[in-house]
Amino acid sequence: MRIQLEDAHGNISLQVGDDAYYIDYINSYGFGGTSVFGNDPTKLPKKIGEITKIGSDYIECSGVEPPVGSFIMFQKKRSVNENGLTGYYASVKMTNNSTDRVELFALSSEVSESSK
Repeated sequence: MRIQLEDAHGNISLQVGDDAYYIDYINSYGFGGTSVFGNDPTKLPKKIGEITKIGSDYIECSGVEPPVGSFIMFQKKRSVNENGLTGYYASVKMTNNSTDRVELFALSSEVSESSK
């Protein structure tokens, strides 16, 4: 099903395979857009389905059709986006063009075995 979006700019991190959700804006927010979710399960996000196609002003999803005027959001797949960077090495070049004395307080990296 195709969902027409009001904002044609979209979100650059949205990808095919992400899960789409909706909140019925009229029933989920109070005056001025203040969240009134509380513990009411009828006001929590509901899953539409997996995003199968992304256009300049629409997304296509498999699943249920959200009500007109709903707030649409997406979530990345945990299995794909949970890990850190992968690769065999990294190269870092740091340059200081200042004539004043400077100090580097910390430099860190994440290291984990990714293949055998």
